[in-house]
Parts: sequence; structure tokens; C-alpha cells
Amino acid sequence: MPHLLEAKHVESHKIWLKFNDDQEGVIDLADIPTKFLAARPLADVETFASFYLDEWPTLAWNCGFDLAPEFLYERLTGQRPAWQQTLEATT
Repeated sequence: MPHLLEAKHVESHKIWLKFNDDQEGVIDLADIPTKFLAARPLADVETFASFYLDEWPTLAWNCGFDLAPEFLYERLTGQRPAWQQTLEATT
């Protein structure tokens, strides 16, 4: 299961992420504020840049919106985490 270790704001809606399996890189989340009603406050770059890692750790914002590590991992690597692939194969 991917575990998010670090996240740093790069610019605009781009975030650098590092996972426990050494996958790391920058993802662009500019589409998120338009996809989810709860994420609309994140259209403002200053608000977007104020994310934090909560106790799970999940990428979260004070407006109540968060993004699961699995979603971020897939966005970064283009592949589902191994545990999701196994689950899908058995259903």
C-alpha cells in the first residue's frame, strides 16, 4: 500500500510527492477544483498551497477536502497500487 511520506508545493497547482516505495515526482492538480465541489476553494493558489498531511497521511486542506494516497500514487505513476490491482483481479 502506498504511504505518502512527503509533499511540497512547487508552483501553481503542482505538488512534489514522495512515497514509501521511492516513487517521487511532481503532479499537477489544476483540474481538482473544477472536478469536485468541495475543492472549489483550491482554485486560489494560496489556498491550494496551504495543504498538510493528516494522520493517515492524506493530502488535506482546511476547507475539508482531501486526496487519498492511492489517488495521488496513480496520478503520479500512471499505475494503480499493487493492492488495488490484486483486489480488482479477484472481483
